[in-house]
Amino acid sequence: MSHHARKLALLERLRALGVRLDGIEEALEAPHSKDWEDQAIEREGEEVLERLGASGQAEVARIRAALGRMARGEYGICTRCGEEISPERLEAVPEAPLCKTCAAEV
Repeated sequence: MSHHARKLALLERLRALGVRLDGIEEALEAPHSKDWEDQAIEREGEEVLERLGASGQAEVARIRAALGRMARGEYGICTRCGEEISPERLEAVPEAPLCKTCAAEV
């Protein structure tokens, strides 16, 4: 599965969790921009998070972090050891920030 296909799968999961996607990709690709549109997206995201349980909130955070890594060109690289995350692991858990070895150690 390509990065693009994984990105679409992650965005679809956010949609399923009730997060509106209008502008989210643009906000992720310019994470330091704090114009009114980005703030509106963040506020809306916070309202959704308030309605979700803790596990849903954590999943949304993991997905957003993965999309951010995609935008920065760091997707598929373990955030702990810097090694490549196996395609099989990314297939099973597209938002995975850690390789299998590091995930087992944490």
